[in-house]
Amino acid sequence: MSQPLQPVPLPEALDARREQIHTAQAGRIAYYQDLRGEGRPLVLVHSINAAPSSYEVKPIFEHYASTRPVYSIDLPGFGHSERSDRAYSPELYANAIRVLLEEVVQAPADLLALSLSAEFAARAALGSPASVASLVLISPTGFSARGMPPLVVGQGLHGLLGVRLWSQRLYDLVASKRSIRHYLGKSFGGEPPQELIDYAYATSHQPGARYAPLVFLSTQLFTRDPINKLYSRLTKLPVLAIADRDPYVTFEQLESLVFRQPNWQFERLGPHLGLPQWEQPATLFAALDHFWATG
Repeated sequence: MSQPLQPVPLPEALDARREQIHTAQAGRIAYYQDLRGEGRPLVLVHSINAAPSSYEVKPIFEHYASTRPVYSIDLPGFGHSERSDRAYSPELYANAIRVLLEEVVQAPADLLALSLSAEFAARAALGSPASVASLVLISPTGFSARGMPPLVVGQGLHGLLGVRLWSQRLYDLVASKRSIRHYLGKSFGGEPPQELIDYAYATSHQPGARYAPLVFLSTQLFTRDPINKLYSRLTKLPVLAIADRDPYVTFEQLESLVFRQPNWQFERLGPHLGLPQWEQPATLFAALDHFWATG
């Protein structure tokens, strides 16, 4: 019988001060901050997968650190945040972002989110509009022509994935070094940075690391019909969507939404496969600076 992979030390994802806040709904939330700069705060939100963390947004954090206040949240179930066995949901993640914005940042912020977290960020912006000055969505989910299966299917799938007899073994396969290298490699035109692989492996080998990813794999963290329920309701907030190609998500309905909503902008910034902060950093920073200066 195979043994569960053993926990490994989890270093800091960013060279910045890590703090935490305790919340009623989202539990203990860890976040990084660099407050040396002045001006409008920037809040960064990593993606959701088997091994995400603030390390994903490290190039953005480092670029803007010391020039403006910068924050990066470790979402519930990931990084240094609480990883308890509980009901993870889109509302839980949106609440975590809202708490950071309202109780920590306490000023209208530029909010930037990756992949599925774009849906959480949109939900947070709708729930706390005074806290968000602009929204940047990198490879956002929810724009594929193919929708998610019904939520009840996701609930049933999670029931199957979460069976105690094999859930840890299943997660150990997903979180193995070979698997992490394979799946991260699909998001890079060349070889993924070794330090990104190493941190993904470390963060996926913490106590309770399997709980949130298994909910993600069951599709329960995706909002059904997010265009109508979330994105199309963002009618006043400046929004920049950045998407070129992505091995895990498609964007067939993105440009039509941007065409209908004048407060939205769309940039490809190609070539990249969903992580332009690693593959096209200079191009990304130029696009962000222009958007924030004119949005």
